[in-house]
Amino acid sequence: MPTPSSPPERVAAIIVNPVKVDRKALHAAVRRAERAAGWSSSIWFETSVEDPGSGAARTALDRGVDVVVVAGGDGTLRAVAQELRGSAVPLALVPAGTGNLLARNLGLPLDNLALALRTAFAGSDRLIDVGVVEAERVDGTRDTHAFLVMAGLGLDAQMAANTNELLKARVGWLAYVDPIMRALRDNNSVRVRYQVDGRATRTATVNTVLIGNCGTLTAGITLLPDAAIDDGVLDIVAFRPKGLFGWAQIWVKIFWENGVLRHSTVGRKIISMSREVRALRYLKGTEVVMRLEHPEEFELDGDAFGEAIALKAHVEHLALRVRVPRG
Repeated sequence: MPTPSSPPERVAAIIVNPVKVDRKALHAAVRRAERAAGWSSSIWFETSVEDPGSGAARTALDRGVDVVVVAGGDGTLRAVAQELRGSAVPLALVPAGTGNLLARNLGLPLDNLALALRTAFAGSDRLIDVGVVEAERVDGTRDTHAFLVMAGLGLDAQMAANTNELLKARVGWLAYVDPIMRALRDNNSVRVRYQVDGRATRTATVNTVLIGNCGTLTAGITLLPDAAIDDGVLDIVAFRPKGLFGWAQIWVKIFWENGVLRHSTVGRKIISMSREVRALRYLKGTEVVMRLEHPEEFELDGDAFGEAIALKAHVEHLALRVRVPRG
């Protein structure tokens, strides 16, 4: 029985995606981190196809844990964050996916298990925004989901829907080559009626729309250069290429301007003197509503969520606590 002066026992929930993680190695590392931080033994959960992490997170909250540690990819993080948002319980990351986009945007280590767990048990808390999407299905039903990195439709969503998960686990981003080539070959486009922050409704024909809570992809690619994960704003980009020349303009903008020029004073001056390309349209807002000409696949943080005829996205400002290294 603890004395009145004894600090309360602290306990973590560990939510593991067994497809992504070597559980035996993780268990040993967690035990070392627990002892070093003076925490009690953690509660363990495994995700499954039926429960990608939401149910485990709800159970963890009900049991009064002090931190929820997610060992998995962005999809697992998204499912857990959906339940943790608005609570006082922080989310800690042990990156183990293909993209690890949230970890990249937070500047967290990707390949240092000991540091990730030290951060989970003894790090600081940082508040970040959470994106929320309400999808209207073809039959008129609606469902709501959170996202941490990006929501997308068009080419981006087709990649998520058509990528083989087993192949993705084995070869990483190479698994996207085939769905990308098929989507580009089909040259799909969709007509969208959209409204940002209640302003006038506009219409556009697009290949892809991405709504970002943060802007960096793998390999340091900056898709949304002005995006910040705690600014209370969603950054939106629409791809509107016309043929190969349009795709070339997009490539130059994303890989050359955002990826190279933006990182130097001279480069930023060059960007300021260049004109925006018609193949890309950037927008910002706290809420965006889109109604589509026909049903389209959409994705959240790299996971396919089926078809929708309309999407409404908004930002919940500073709704999620995330563990980051001290200092």
